[in-house]
Amino acid sequence: MGDAPYPERALTDRSTARERPPRDRQAGTEEKRRLIIDAAVRVFARDGYHTSRVGDIAEEAGVAHGLLYHYFSSKEEVLATLFRENWGELLGRFERVEQSDEAADEQLRGIAKILLRTWRNDPDLVRVMVREVARSSHLQAQVDEIGMGFATIQRVIERGQQQGVFRDDLDSRLASWIFYGGLEEILTGWVLGQLPDGDEEVARAERTIVDVVCGGLSVRRQSG
Repeated sequence: MGDAPYPERALTDRSTARERPPRDRQAGTEEKRRLIIDAAVRVFARDGYHTSRVGDIAEEAGVAHGLLYHYFSSKEEVLATLFRENWGELLGRFERVEQSDEAADEQLRGIAKILLRTWRNDPDLVRVMVREVARSSHLQAQVDEIGMGFATIQRVIERGQQQGVFRDDLDSRLASWIFYGGLEEILTGWVLGQLPDGDEEVARAERTIVDVVCGGLSVRRQSG
């Protein structure tokens, strides 16, 4: 979910452009494509996917309407691309947590922090992901990609069960859905303005979801 600035104008000095190596031209193409996606996030967050037009995205990005079609065939493809790239980045971060040497409960805490802190880092993106992706039928083709996030959480829980940290009498798949569902509902509460979302509230949400879920998952130690 990068927020690096991108140039708003294409290079107009054709002689200079010809002197640059192909790699530089490819980098410029990627920057322009990224500029369009970032503009789409702002437009969808502000106006909603259904009421937005391709022309609105082009205007927000500062590019010609026709140029946008050079990169994306439709508004739906823009939405699919911003979901796929940003969700893919989240999945990569989840997997790095999973591959760490931390205990399973700490890994769940790490995943919760990654997801909930996206609200502080990029609230417009979270608005789009919650309103236009998670609760709509636009991107049914991405169901498998969403499932990969649940699978990572499930594996963390199963490892905790194997290590004796979590109860082995609980269904790991259901537990992963409960854990992710709680995180998504907190994000939804922030998007809808129903939950306070200051820095302390975000930290409290991290603690609460992990304590509730891990408290239920943890092996109960019998007192002597």
